[in-house]
Amino acid sequence: MNQKIPLSWLQLTREKTRLAVALAGIAFADILMFMQLGFRDALYYSNVRFHTSLEGDIVLINTQSSAVLSMKSFSQRRLYKALDLQAVQSVHPIYLDYTSWKNPITGRPRNILIFGINPETNILNLPGVQENLDKVKLPDVVLFDRSSRVEYGPIKDNFEQGIGVTAEVRRRRIKVGGLFTLGASFGADGNLVTSDVNFFRIFNNRQRGLIDIGLIRLKPGANATVAAQNLRNFLPKDINVLTKQEFIDFERNYWASSTAIGFIFTLGTIMGFIVGTVIVYQILYTEVSDHLAEYATLKAIGYTQNYLLIVILQEAFFLAILGYLPGFAFAIFMYQRAREATLLPVFMSFDRAIMVLILTIIMCFVSGAIAVRKLRSADPADIF
Repeated sequence: MNQKIPLSWLQLTREKTRLAVALAGIAFADILMFMQLGFRDALYYSNVRFHTSLEGDIVLINTQSSAVLSMKSFSQRRLYKALDLQAVQSVHPIYLDYTSWKNPITGRPRNILIFGINPETNILNLPGVQENLDKVKLPDVVLFDRSSRVEYGPIKDNFEQGIGVTAEVRRRRIKVGGLFTLGASFGADGNLVTSDVNFFRIFNNRQRGLIDIGLIRLKPGANATVAAQNLRNFLPKDINVLTKQEFIDFERNYWASSTAIGFIFTLGTIMGFIVGTVIVYQILYTEVSDHLAEYATLKAIGYTQNYLLIVILQEAFFLAILGYLPGFAFAIFMYQRAREATLLPVFMSFDRAIMVLILTIIMCFVSGAIAVRKLRSADPADIF
């Protein structure tokens, strides 16, 4: 043969059944890591889509607010006071709250998140908002999120078919005047956008003059970081001043560190890594034990411990690559099914694919390094 076949590959392929079991175990560990990381990233991404859509540079919130899920109101005078700064171009109050939406077909209630904005200026970079802003100026007219869960009723289908859609929101009859796209999240399964006037019609117990989010647009060329720091020095300490990116990170950090769900997904990824390490270790340890006499022979004729270590690590690398491929393929299929079932943004990303590949290689190398300790007992004098 003109090309030398690596010893590690020959050992792996000698027992086809054992190889298949090893690859299935690695694929299972990869699928577990892919799913946990996919749901974790979907958690973060879905909960900051609203933040990302804001057409502004600086955000004001109450210092007691921890996330959109639990916003605390503050006086709009704080927001309008920001107009005294030269770098500020305009300010925009945003109202939001959760309430009950009654399915117009089944009558079953379900919580929904409602955003109230001034329809004179579009501050949400979301498909469907700009072209429908004039409609929410009418009394009791809202825009419905076409990506909301089906439990709210066939709102999107009926509207697109020209069927008038009305529903009961917080015991008030409203009309759907248009559709927009935001998407479900771990915090809200559905969303509505309406005018600030309609918002107070729905939430008639809310005190006017208290807002949930203050959005600030700066003049062209103004530095958001510098302006935010000036606002922190200028406004009272009961207001948290954040740049848009800081507001996104603020929400992401809440779900990552202040809720159990972020920890669970991270723990699931770690558990997948540990499971894969144990599986690969058992395979490689058995492989070394079955060929202990052969390894002792190689030592007797002059091969070093490092050479045998390289052989085992080569086996680990082959296992990592061959086990990763089916795990990657099945994870894409599972992402699609999860996306259809939950409407969450569960997608395969390039960064995640590379991360899991690297984790798989590390997982197999760690297992190989542990299993190779068995080679130290491969003493030709004892075996023969």
